[in-house]
Amino acid sequence: MRFISILSTALSAFLCSPTIVQAAPTKELEGSISIANGELLTLSYRTSDPFSTNWIALYPASAGPTNNEKPDSAALSWKYAPSANGTIRLDVETVPPGEYLACFLAREGYSLLAKPASVTIKAPPSPFVFIVDNITLRNARQGDSYQAKISGLINNYKNSAVAYQIISSADWVQLSRDGVITGIPKVASDTTVVIRATSSDKSTSNLRITIPVRKAGTPLVPELRVMTFNLWLGGTQVKDSHTKQVRFIASTNADIIGMQDTSGGHPKRLADALGWYYWQPSRGNIGAISRYPIVQEYGTVGTSGGVRISLDGENSQVNFWTMHLEWTPYGPYDFCFKNMTVAQVLQREQESTRATHMDSILKAMSGQLADSKTPVFLVGDTNAPSHLDWTEALRKKNCGYSGVMWPTSVKPKEAGMIDSFRAAHPDPAAVPGTTWSPLHPLNDEGGIAGQPEPQDRIDFIYHKGDIKVLESKVLVVGKPEPFGNHKNNEWTSDHAAVLSVFKL
Repeated sequence: MRFISILSTALSAFLCSPTIVQAAPTKELEGSISIANGELLTLSYRTSDPFSTNWIALYPASAGPTNNEKPDSAALSWKYAPSANGTIRLDVETVPPGEYLACFLAREGYSLLAKPASVTIKAPPSPFVFIVDNITLRNARQGDSYQAKISGLINNYKNSAVAYQIISSADWVQLSRDGVITGIPKVASDTTVVIRATSSDKSTSNLRITIPVRKAGTPLVPELRVMTFNLWLGGTQVKDSHTKQVRFIASTNADIIGMQDTSGGHPKRLADALGWYYWQPSRGNIGAISRYPIVQEYGTVGTSGGVRISLDGENSQVNFWTMHLEWTPYGPYDFCFKNMTVAQVLQREQESTRATHMDSILKAMSGQLADSKTPVFLVGDTNAPSHLDWTEALRKKNCGYSGVMWPTSVKPKEAGMIDSFRAAHPDPAAVPGTTWSPLHPLNDEGGIAGQPEPQDRIDFIYHKGDIKVLESKVLVVGKPEPFGNHKNNEWTSDHAAVLSVFKL
């Protein structure tokens, strides 16, 4: 059962002409939002401009549409509202706790028929437990001050009455009652800490922590673990996604994660839980979270953007960019379902704007790519395969085609960047590295329904600089049920994630 708070129940109706950007109110639209039963959100509506494709959609509060402007985020749940007045019910079963907007929109577009209604979805009561049993925190160094926060790891529990205490630890570790670890390590030996949290009702939960401690005078971060993770509408398509996402991230021991399809404030949510730093632009469906401080923001380039991260003060920094390129048209569909020629598909790659978007990203990164001292990373979802994977050995798998020079992978290579997964696994026939899609064995859009979905590697970690790839792998938790039966999956995305480990 979800708990819904109604923050706005009076809606003002608008009639919108296609040629008018700002619509004028015509009359009051009385509306209300209330929970019906189960996991459904009930919305009553009324308008003087009924139409068969008017629709009502739920968006994150930070990413809802403004009048006549397509939002950065896809709707988390929606239904048509075709009548002059009526009631619809939106499925919010997998939508995590947070602030949302219910928007009444005209004719499958983004012209507002009413002032959006604010909705708060609250978490139901949950057990007082740490989300994970054990976790590795950011590195410490012998003789240096250290700080890390662990209070965000309590599952769905925001209560100032929670108290934290050390059960066992090295003597250098101190812990505040609000869950902040501090201290100065005395020896270069990994430290194990067991912490107990106690709630106001005396419920308790324990967490085992490992703090890697480096030797004085040595690099704080000699190896860097970088991940790209398409969240799939922030994770909202799967039940209990917050717990599952935090559990997954903790299991990877990642240091920096580039995120796509973030749908609002999800990078901040995950960073707060982990006690990390985050970057989340006001526009765009991307973000990044990091164990180590984000010291500079480079802004966005379309649906991409970058930051500078300090791993060890000014002595060790990296430039980090995340991208989410346009999803349509999709080249493998053109080959597998439409039998287009290579020339036709590459022309459509240009029409998709993916190639020009990649040009813009690399241009914004050009000064950093020319800097031999500071490593630079470009990670994310290109919605296109790599030319390194469309080889003669895989012609049959790739619907009879090979040697396709996909521009979104050719252009980073021409800029001197290295595909970390292919650096670790040079033979795509032996290790395909498929990231699209663990949820789509069969096609249900863009091609022929029921036909095998083209399986490809469309999520990448590119790098440049004086660094070496030690390992790279594709990650999925468990055995996800396919789309349509996915709500209870342990895996919260429709993409696989990619993790690469680098020696700095």
